[in-house]
Amino acid sequence: MRVKDDIKRDAIIGATISLVNEIGFAASSVSKIAKRADVSPATIYIYFKNKEDLLVSTYVNIKVSMANIILREFDHTMPVRDAIFLAGKRLYTYINGHSELFAFAEQFGNSPYTDLVDKAEIEAPFKPMYELIQHGIEQKIIKDVPFELLFAHLYLPIFNLVNPRLHPNFEVTPEIVETSMHMAWDAIKL
Repeated sequence: MRVKDDIKRDAIIGATISLVNEIGFAASSVSKIAKRADVSPATIYIYFKNKEDLLVSTYVNIKVSMANIILREFDHTMPVRDAIFLAGKRLYTYINGHSELFAFAEQFGNSPYTDLVDKAEIEAPFKPMYELIQHGIEQKIIKDVPFELLFAHLYLPIFNLVNPRLHPNFEVTPEIVETSMHMAWDAIKL
């Protein structure tokens, strides 16, 4: 039995991200990913069951990484509004600094592969944010509407603004993110 190596696994995930961003999911075969990662195709099957497992694992890896950065040193004692703003600013910083991960996640999120994702696995790292929102609802600070609606108003504008395909000539700055967060807060606050 062959031993798993984190360096090889990371190389495979990195190759998957870059190849999918270049040529899409359908054209990104296991053999092309292996070649890009400089491993044999058989090596991929040590880490992943099949191509779908590789793609889903890559997406989950990105989402967990995003949550870890957004919620780093999360402080439950912060005012709800301040914590929401901080998360939005960190989301922008994450996306801005990891455009290749954002491009992969966006493409994945709009694909049928999302049906293969264990939703609980990608929601778990964001639990402190869900708890914060629930606290805001209970304290009558935030509107009591479904979480999906709140998150759509809070953070989807940032995803939209930083997407170069949607806004190729628009420069997103920290000031724009701040304005976006103020507008989002106005939409969800009571």
